[in-house]
Order: sequence, then structure tokens, then C-alpha cells
Amino acid sequence: MGSGFFSSWTFWALMSAAFAAMTAIFAKIGVENVNSDLATLIRTLVVICVLALIVSVTGQFQDPSKISGRTYLFLLLSGLGTGASWLCYFLALKLGNAAQVAPIDKLSLALTVLLSVLLLKEPMNWRLGLGVVLMVTGALLTLT
Repeated sequence: MGSGFFSSWTFWALMSAAFAAMTAIFAKIGVENVNSDLATLIRTLVVICVLALIVSVTGQFQDPSKISGRTYLFLLLSGLGTGASWLCYFLALKLGNAAQVAPIDKLSLALTVLLSVLLLKEPMNWRLGLGVVLMVTGALLTLT
């Protein structure tokens, strides 16, 4: 992928944040006159089509028989988590304000840090800990 800012994890994380913000706004408008579960299905179909196109055009398809059972298991679990998250997120958007739902949804960031330290044995330092505390505090402030 090359070197430099556009090939760094930071660039792609910032892009993810920007697209996630747009997703929240578009989804809030999109669930206005439709059942949140149907809205999630429509969104999922769009994601499947776009990803199939990307994998096809970029030649990234791999032989499924060469993928390990462990990989399939964890991708299955990740997919189930994603599906459950999306269903809950769309219902929350249907019922609440995007400006409050999105920050609470992003408590997943703090939970991810906690789980990465506990389960993946990733390092924790005071800056990361402070960042988690600030994220949680910020999310909780949106509840009032």
C-alpha cells in the first residue's frame, strides 16, 4: 500500500470516524418512516454489494477452502456481533436523537480498549487509560 500518511492506520481510522458520523446522520433520516430492522436489512444488502464489488475489482478474493476454521469461527462471531450492534443501533436511532445515540454507541471504543487489554494482552498506559476515561465521561455527558 506504500508509505506515508495515506497508508497509515491513523488515516484509515480517521476515515472510518468520518464515515461513521455520516452513517449516523443518514441512518437517522433513513429510519424515519420504516421499521428499524428492515432499515438494517437494506443497509446490510448495500454493504454486501459494495464489498463484493470492491473484492472483485481489486482482485482480493481468496479460495474459501484455504481459510482456517479458526478464522471462519472468529469472522462468524464478529459478523454476529456486527449484526446485533446494527440492529440495536438502528432501533436506538429510531427512538432517540442521533446526537445522543452516536456517543453512547461509541462507548464501544472504551469497551474495545478494555477487552483488548484483558483478552488480547495489549499494553495499557496512562494516556490510553485517560483517553478511555474521557471517552466514557463525554458519552455520559450526552445523556443529560
